[in-house]
Amino acid sequence: MSHPAIRKDAVAVITGAAAGIGFAIAKRVAKEGMNVVLFDKDLQALESAVEQIRAESPDVSVLPIQGDVSSEPDLRTLYGRSFELGQVSLLVNNAAIIQGAGPWHETSRWRALMEINFWSVLNLQQMFVETMISQEGSAAIVNLGSKEGITTRPGNAAYSVSKAAIKVLTEQLAHELREKVGDRVTAHLLIPGYTFTPMNFPGMTAATAKPDAPWTADQVADRLIEGMSAADFYIFCEDNEASWELDQRRMQWAADDLIQKRPPLSRWHQDYERQFQAYIADIAK
Repeated sequence: MSHPAIRKDAVAVITGAAAGIGFAIAKRVAKEGMNVVLFDKDLQALESAVEQIRAESPDVSVLPIQGDVSSEPDLRTLYGRSFELGQVSLLVNNAAIIQGAGPWHETSRWRALMEINFWSVLNLQQMFVETMISQEGSAAIVNLGSKEGITTRPGNAAYSVSKAAIKVLTEQLAHELREKVGDRVTAHLLIPGYTFTPMNFPGMTAATAKPDAPWTADQVADRLIEGMSAADFYIFCEDNEASWELDQRRMQWAADDLIQKRPPLSRWHQDYERQFQAYIADIAK
């Protein structure tokens, strides 16, 4: 049984919906009978996405809206037009970029990433949450997190910071919603693994062969529906390289840096390399 927010004739609003995980989620909820609002900057990709969804789910309504999540006026347009198709019961904050900055790179690079990866999510929550609370029926908000917002691997500090911020924001949102309306409006953190998407494979086309390691975006969308149906908050995705057990060990190791007073990011510290490999030896086959 699906989460009650995923229901026939209700509306799902999805950012970054023209490709990758956002598009996969749009297709998946349309198959459940939901009308979908697709928000994306890429007009050509939007038109293609609409055509495919209408072909696969001809009985649902699809509303494409071109816009930039870093533009508050565009987000207000999205909010205002979303209700043209009916009651909005699902908001999926998927849009994000990965091109970031290191710990002492210029502020402009940090701001550009945070505007998309964090501030747009907060802005849309501010717009939609009160409406979802006031309307009848169940609703849900799904924010896209990342394993890099949990174990915060080195190499792209701005991206890791943005996804760590999304994790905390969504945890706080889930708590406040539970205190206010119980389980009628819920929040969920979708945590993809390595996924075959344009973010991870720039320039990919429909003809690009998928490597063995990543999951498909459709697998991530299926996991989202499964996790929401089970009332999970943390909806975790493996991939074909990292099992759930391996990811659990990586998260536990990261948390134990603080508890055991190890250096930060000790998993990538040469003095702890052997200790970490021993810690995962029984599952890292």
